[in-house]
Amino acid sequence: MITYQTSELPQVTKAQRAQIKQAPRTAEAHRELLAELPAMNAVQVGGTAQAEVLPASFCVAAWNVERCLFPKETAAHLGPIAPQIVLLSEVDHGMARTAQRHTTEVMANALGMTYAYGVEFHELDLGGQTERAYCSDSFNALGWHGNAILSAVPFEKTAMIRLDDHGHWFANEDENVDAQQPRVGGRMAILAIVQTQAGPLCVVSTHLESNADVAHRHGQLAILLDAIDAFALNMPVLIGGDLNTGNHLPPKFDWRDETLFKLAEERGYSWDFTADGPTTRPSLITPHPDRVMKLDWIAARGLACLDKGILSSLTVDEKPLSDHDCAWCNVQNVRVGAAESS
Repeated sequence: MITYQTSELPQVTKAQRAQIKQAPRTAEAHRELLAELPAMNAVQVGGTAQAEVLPASFCVAAWNVERCLFPKETAAHLGPIAPQIVLLSEVDHGMARTAQRHTTEVMANALGMTYAYGVEFHELDLGGQTERAYCSDSFNALGWHGNAILSAVPFEKTAMIRLDDHGHWFANEDENVDAQQPRVGGRMAILAIVQTQAGPLCVVSTHLESNADVAHRHGQLAILLDAIDAFALNMPVLIGGDLNTGNHLPPKFDWRDETLFKLAEERGYSWDFTADGPTTRPSLITPHPDRVMKLDWIAARGLACLDKGILSSLTVDEKPLSDHDCAWCNVQNVRVGAAESS
């Protein structure tokens, strides 16, 4: 569990980039690289909170923003649901395809929120062909790509959990991995504790592996749930993100075949915080009209769901901000409900 906080993520040096390029494509070499890159082992915090404590009930949004090509528009798009916690995945920081911006910071500033950001991958190239059309430069200033939490209130503490370190997208272990996306890193989660009127709450933004099977994602969620118990023992918890359920499974399988759902339920979590329906759509980067999947979920323990829905990523002029729609829910601490009914 990584708990080191910083206001700035150290840049990868030229010597480190040379070391990455020369390293053998093995799990052992990848683990060494991961340990030697400071930005891969830190949580960046910034922004400004609006209040000290969340109300008894509030909205949470979980959105894979697909690099976040349009951070200001993406922030404004959340206006109708007015979330006070936003769980983001696939947010760029210093990538040519998103104009070298810290997209999490841009969104946080636009929403008047604080943020915690962690690096999932250090990208070694510009991305796929559709992404390159958006590149402002022929290089990445930083090359960070990761997950984040935006919050209307300050974080009491934060942590990062790495769900794998073997270099799924670095080592030569899978011929299906996209050669146009060489990278160092792995799937991970950001954890944060925020204060509510009913007491502390742990919120988690995560992103499970797309290029894997049911057992792999089950194992990743098991690692995460153990880490949450150590980080936030006996505390209400809300987990949101792109779990890639049903991704890269044979055609006769879908998200219902993922065993991670039962695993979470056995650990006291409910999936009732996620609205029905698919969460993917064709986008500017992923123009696949036949790709209709349910990948994005919110689960919680110790909370009640007051309302839930899926916010389309299409703007009023039909521009897709992402290939994922945003899952959201209004929640309340169950202890508040119990107190009010007594």
